[in-house]
Amino acid sequence: MHIWSDSFQHRGPIPAEFAMGQADGFAANRNPHLAWDGVPAATKSFALLCIDPDAPTVPETVGRDDLQIPVEQTRGDFVHWAVADIAADTRAIAAGSCSDGITARGKQVPPGLPGARQGLNDYTGWFAGDAQMGGDYSGYDGPYPPFNDLRLHRYFFRLFALDVAALELPARFTAADVQRAMHGHVLAEAVVYGTYTLNPALA
Repeated sequence: MHIWSDSFQHRGPIPAEFAMGQADGFAANRNPHLAWDGVPAATKSFALLCIDPDAPTVPETVGRDDLQIPVEQTRGDFVHWAVADIAADTRAIAAGSCSDGITARGKQVPPGLPGARQGLNDYTGWFAGDAQMGGDYSGYDGPYPPFNDLRLHRYFFRLFALDVAALELPARFTAADVQRAMHGHVLAEAVVYGTYTLNPALA
């Protein structure tokens, strides 16, 4: 199975159009185009995850003008998109069809992907406690890495072909729930990733 995007080249930079943040604040936050082929004949559905594995793990270093987050700081995953039960005959997701703009407090019913379920992303935790932005962030919300991070962030779009039409998931599910539910049901996996930074030293 093979996945690609017309919105960015594999291992290349993701345009700000498909990010949540840019140098001067919020960006267009459109989901990128994705397409795939070479699907196993027994596929009954797909799951899709978008994860940044380069998120800083020391919150007090984020967004500070007086320091740069070192490359060697321990990193963790930041989930930008978790989708389950994508129809087996789907072969593409159009740019901007699932996210086109910022929704304060999160998209409650994300558009696009008829029949599929879109789970919570990690902006849910990031904005927790923020009076203006706090809420449940479902569907796609794009890159917004710290401007003072010396590491170039990577955004992996991982597509899984599954042998079940629907995963057993709670109503309010996360990427971790998807990973647990699809264990033992994966027929094939394909990955494409792009990069993004807001650090002028890396631009």
